[in-house]
Amino acid sequence: MNSESLLASVGINIGLAMVILFLFSILKKQPSNAAIYYPRPLSKRHPITFPPFSLRRFIPSFSWIPRAFRVTEDEILQTNGLDALIVIRLFKFGINFFTVCSSVGLLILLPINFGGQPASSDSYRSMDSCTISNIKTGSNMLWVHFMCLWFISLYGLHLLYREYSEILVKRIQQVRNLRHRPDQFTTLVREIPVCGEHQARGCCVDHFFSKYHPYSYHSYKMLYDGKNIEDLSKQARYVHEKVQGLRKKCEGKKHGKESDECRDDLLKITGLEEKLEELCRKIRQLQSEDMLKGKELPVAFVTFKSRWGAAMAAQTQQHTNPLLWITEMAPEPSDVSWRNLSIQYKILPVYKIGVILAATLLTIFFAVPVTAVQGIAKFEKLKKWFPPAMAIEFIPGLSSVVTGYLPSAVLKGFIYIVPFAMLGMAKLGGSISKSKEEIKACNMVFYFLLGNVFFLSLISGSLLDEIGEYVSHPKNFPSHLAALVSSQADFFMTYILTEGLSGFSLEVLQPGLLIWDFIKSRTYCRGKEKDLYLYSLQYFRIIPIVSLSILIGIVYAVIAPLLLPFLIVYFFLGYAVYINQIQDVYETVYDTCGTFWPFIHHYIIVAIILMQITMIGLFGLKSKPAASVSTIPLLLLTIMFNEYCKIRFLPAFRSHSIQNAVENDELDEKSSEMEHSFDKAIEEYLQPCLVPVSFTQSDSSLYQPLITSW
Repeated sequence: MNSESLLASVGINIGLAMVILFLFSILKKQPSNAAIYYPRPLSKRHPITFPPFSLRRFIPSFSWIPRAFRVTEDEILQTNGLDALIVIRLFKFGINFFTVCSSVGLLILLPINFGGQPASSDSYRSMDSCTISNIKTGSNMLWVHFMCLWFISLYGLHLLYREYSEILVKRIQQVRNLRHRPDQFTTLVREIPVCGEHQARGCCVDHFFSKYHPYSYHSYKMLYDGKNIEDLSKQARYVHEKVQGLRKKCEGKKHGKESDECRDDLLKITGLEEKLEELCRKIRQLQSEDMLKGKELPVAFVTFKSRWGAAMAAQTQQHTNPLLWITEMAPEPSDVSWRNLSIQYKILPVYKIGVILAATLLTIFFAVPVTAVQGIAKFEKLKKWFPPAMAIEFIPGLSSVVTGYLPSAVLKGFIYIVPFAMLGMAKLGGSISKSKEEIKACNMVFYFLLGNVFFLSLISGSLLDEIGEYVSHPKNFPSHLAALVSSQADFFMTYILTEGLSGFSLEVLQPGLLIWDFIKSRTYCRGKEKDLYLYSLQYFRIIPIVSLSILIGIVYAVIAPLLLPFLIVYFFLGYAVYINQIQDVYETVYDTCGTFWPFIHHYIIVAIILMQITMIGLFGLKSKPAASVSTIPLLLLTIMFNEYCKIRFLPAFRSHSIQNAVENDELDEKSSEMEHSFDKAIEEYLQPCLVPVSFTQSDSSLYQPLITSW
């Protein structure tokens, strides 16, 4: 890719971002779009005030960006939870880290790279003159890169340690602030045996915990196979919606003096109401205690009279047979993945292996479009292999657009669906909670992106660019492959631009919801009140994609420092966008109190190690073996640092300490809130199929009265 293509990508991405952000600032002021841009405050009955209908509504404004930077971490923590704050701190980490790296890269490395050796015009056009590849072989200036490598690595480790420490403190504080949540008193128990005397599992739970936890055990709630009830509930909801639709249709006819035609609808309504009543009767019958006895699952939620008792029971082996009475801390009620609790614990490894195989196949399948994208980026070679592509050159500027902007845009389009596909697979893995499903999806998406977007882009570029050289001079292939790590910097610049400027702009605009809302309001939902487009924050999509951008920036921090300013823009825009989305758009469904951070820490450690390994190879190719050997202690230091963090911090994120549990119990005992907390805990874990059926006239006017003009 030449400099013209890179400039074309910069121009297109900046132009698209400006247009999209202008459009967003206008659409956000329109009351008709409140369900899209303000679903979170409206769901909480917070009034939204819009400017009166005037020219002011149609003037673009970026006031939401500085307002996002005025939001404090404490505000996010109180209103959205620690998990949402971790997403924001991930962007802040990127800003802090790459601001320092950019200072080092632009002030020290870039001048050295540019003046490394006289460059040809082709070198200037391909941006190689700004990378380490422009340094002469054996030059002593490579020691400057070596020192910068050490500085950037140690600074990154310092930031990681500080983040881990601060987030651990916030996690302990958040657990204390949320100490009345039912999950702190509740343990999930699986593989419950059948009581030989009563031929039931429920009484076995009571006997077991009354005997072995006599002072802390409080009560239990069994889970049941509710598939039949769920099927009947779906039928009942469908019939209820049909009745509601016919009633509204009949009301419209009455106002239009078409009461004769309404009689048929009234007869249909009567028949459907009788059917609905019969379905509700069957559901209540199946929900009765006598009917449920025969459908017990070997799973129960057990509550204790103290957090200490729940922590002790969840984190110790209950039986000599480790495949019986398996316990763990229960997720909070809104986080429970009910469908997976019916899966037998013994066959969970089969589900996990199936998910890994499916994710691997998806990764292999996506190698085809990624290779095709690199074919577009390597236009000079593509012309030799596919001569009709030369027609693009006859249109001025088109080849720059095709090679500069199109590859990253196509790649972005291909990988957009990947996080959702991975989440679908993770849901089949048998996790007990939605948060664990998202964490699994995060890992699968990150390694998919690492393999397909990063490594395969390098390999594809190498194969397309050097296949001829490899055939004629096979001994030189390893050196060419290593050198092309730096030559791919321009492609990753365009990727960061597209992912950041266009990607974040589209995230805040929500074009898919706008189109869907437009279609609904003019077809089957015409004249109806709008539903709120309220969704949970997509950690499985945001965290791995941002982590990949951090990885690209870290790997290229020493190799191609010109990439770093693009990353600063990326993280600043992402920070503003997701502050806005967290406050106004996304709902907090659950809060794991920071469980996502250890995985983010791991992703960044992988990036730092990958940077060091790459530099070891590059120093060798540049005939500086001493620099290569001197980098090995840095690599070992990074690995040792990671192992220390696993010992120092990771256990506090995987389990609940007895010390914190006892301290929180003491706080409740002083305020006389302990009994009230554990009494209501078990009632929160109500299986969806056991929720009493009730079909009443719903109040669809949830948010319209809350929308006002100045």
